[in-house]
Amino acid sequence: MKIACGADHGGVDLKDQLVNYLKEEGHEVVDLGTHGHDSVDYPEFGQAVGEAVAKGQADFGLCVCGSGIGISIAANKVKGVRCVRAHDPYSAEMGRRHNNCNVLAMGGRFIGLDMAKKCLKVFLETDFEGGRHQRRVGQLEKEEQEN
Repeated sequence: MKIACGADHGGVDLKDQLVNYLKEEGHEVVDLGTHGHDSVDYPEFGQAVGEAVAKGQADFGLCVCGSGIGISIAANKVKGVRCVRAHDPYSAEMGRRHNNCNVLAMGGRFIGLDMAKKCLKVFLETDFEGGRHQRRVGQLEKEEQEN
């Protein structure tokens, strides 16, 4: 799989560790930055990851900021993106299974590396369930098209 990854200064350390993990697992990674600890604005990186996924340049996206909140909001502003902020494997799983999320967001100041790896693994390995959930995702997509 091809995964687009991005983070601000609050999430860069976790992002870098997860980029290495993804490569070890055999995934192709598009690292959209940031690459240091200088203060940057999370919307730039959340939107870049969202756009890479929405344009088909990546299968899934990973966003990390200090809390995971701001960068998830930024990613969700991109048409075609459904980003879940996860802090445990169950929330990552349900984001995929019920909401067909295509971007995962986490907080670098809220989650440790081992738990983040578990969330990412579950997110990438879980399929969308469809069925009654497809109707609901379709409603979200319809609303997005109308606006």
